[in-house]
Amino acid sequence: MLDKPIVAGHGQQMAARTVLADPMLRMLGAAIVLAVLVPASGDMRIVAQTIANAAIFVLFLLNGLRIARRDIAAGIANWRFLLPLVLWVFGAMALAGLGLSMLGNSFVPPLVALGFLYLGTLPSTVQSATSYTSLAKGTVALSVVSAALLNIIGVFVSVPIFIALGGSGEGAIGNDAVIKIFAILVVPFAIGQALQVRAAGFTARNKHRIVWIDRFIIATAVYVAFSGAVGQGIWSRVDVAGWVGILALTVTFLAVGHWGAWLLGRVLGLSPGDRIAFLFAGSQKSAAVGAPLATILFPPGVAGFIVVPLLLYHLFQLVLAAPLANRLAHSPHQDAGDYTEPTRQG
Repeated sequence: MLDKPIVAGHGQQMAARTVLADPMLRMLGAAIVLAVLVPASGDMRIVAQTIANAAIFVLFLLNGLRIARRDIAAGIANWRFLLPLVLWVFGAMALAGLGLSMLGNSFVPPLVALGFLYLGTLPSTVQSATSYTSLAKGTVALSVVSAALLNIIGVFVSVPIFIALGGSGEGAIGNDAVIKIFAILVVPFAIGQALQVRAAGFTARNKHRIVWIDRFIIATAVYVAFSGAVGQGIWSRVDVAGWVGILALTVTFLAVGHWGAWLLGRVLGLSPGDRIAFLFAGSQKSAAVGAPLATILFPPGVAGFIVVPLLLYHLFQLVLAAPLANRLAHSPHQDAGDYTEPTRQG
């Protein structure tokens, strides 16, 4: 399906519409512009970091309220799909990030190069992976469950994998960061899970408001992180050749993630619908986890450099996903009778 080219004109128009219409992308752009024009510095940086930490606590509390326990159980039960996906996202992609990080050390700042390793250890993004699976006529229920589970697993394994693969130097993670992860990410998620049934009515009534709260919190984390990078002189430390190199590494990572996930789905013998779900859950990376986690793990001046590959990858995955999903939706398997309707879980 991916061996045939996408019609250039239609693909470009769809990609452009996706980039311009995506609220999260617009908010991330606004956060970066604000950090460039009015960076949080001095005492204000401490205040901004405190606000960001409190906001991240709320974000993961809301995640705990929304991710149904029955969906978690259903995803775990589908081990034939989930286990390879976990190994791909947190194993193969992490190793690919390590390789690109080592390659980038020769022509980009070390902290930006380290950002590719950090990017490789992150889970997939729930909303866009699910949306594009639906657009591509893949197995939507499986996409929702698997992406949600990847995010839960990522809270526990992304940092240990990052450390095990060499996350060190200026980006070293101490015991205080581990404590923060537990207090700001794990505890609120557990509280949300415990209160899920009682808060079901509240969550349903305020679904759209909660989505905007999510976006605001993620943008706040990006603002704090990028303010630190601006304060450390990111524009003077990364020249034009460096930015070209960063873009090239990001595109390479994007290609590895998408082609690898697609080919692995074929090797596993997944049905067309499940293979599409595997593609988007296995190749997309979550700014919703990555940006807040970076502000907890690293000082702002470090976090701002480390999230650069994540922010670029997030942009590029949206640019690619729309025309790719459209191509898959109109691929030969739709007319050949071998398409499997989405399975209903939970």
